[in-house]
Amino acid sequence: MKWITIICIVLACTCVAFAQLADIPPLKARVNDYADILSDQTEIQIEQKLAQLEKEDSTQVVVVTVPSIGNEDIESYSIRLADNWKIGQKGLDNGVIILVARDNRKVRIEVGKGLEETLTDLLAGRIIDYIIIPEFKNGNYDAGIEKAVDAIVEIVKGKFDASSLKPQKSAPDYATFFWIAFIALMFVSGFGRMVSGIAGAVVLPIVGAFFSFGLPALLLLAVVGFVAGIIIASIPHGGGGFSSGGGFSSGGGFSSGGGFSGGGGSFGGGGSSGSW
Repeated sequence: MKWITIICIVLACTCVAFAQLADIPPLKARVNDYADILSDQTEIQIEQKLAQLEKEDSTQVVVVTVPSIGNEDIESYSIRLADNWKIGQKGLDNGVIILVARDNRKVRIEVGKGLEETLTDLLAGRIIDYIIIPEFKNGNYDAGIEKAVDAIVEIVKGKFDASSLKPQKSAPDYATFFWIAFIALMFVSGFGRMVSGIAGAVVLPIVGAFFSFGLPALLLLAVVGFVAGIIIASIPHGGGGFSSGGGFSSGGGFSSGGGFSGGGGSFGGGGSSGSW
């Protein structure tokens, strides 16, 4: 009886696990935007690029975005999707899937067996880390996916310069710097004009250093801070306030049916994943 109970528990847990697996959507085209995050124009452009790539050397690359994969990890979902869609040519296994799970904030590049030595796990990871994720963090889904597609196409053709995959240096947040510097100067202005000037000459470069400003900029900030500290200390202080806000929204629509299918390619788990 004990073993029967254990077997029943295992079977029940297995059934629950399978019941929680996210559905695999049908393959409609080379771009399958089920999460509705791409513009129509971007979908058309990517579709044309990938169709041309397949025409030239039979490599199949598809993009799929889904609203959510539930509690399933993206690696297992991606391989289930790959086994179902069979992207790539049979025997060549030259397929690539770019998968985005919007609500899970996960992305994966799944690479067919025949391309694992060309589009290595390292390269796939760098495309995700240095191209896709920086764009996604800024809400630029179109740019993130299209740039990733361009990189993969060049890699497949042997024309890609891997040294170009480097971390993107973000521009300083000047608005944030301004308000932090302003608050700091208001704080030091209560120490008298000369002391406030000296304090401003020290505080502003320190704030600038946190924003990765270069040495010339830091020296300029020291001068500005000294002058601003004296000026602010010389005028009556008042009250005020400010409010700021912002956001972004992105969306698109797409409908497509028929005319494209996988060529029978197989996958062995090669590729890389990331999140934003």
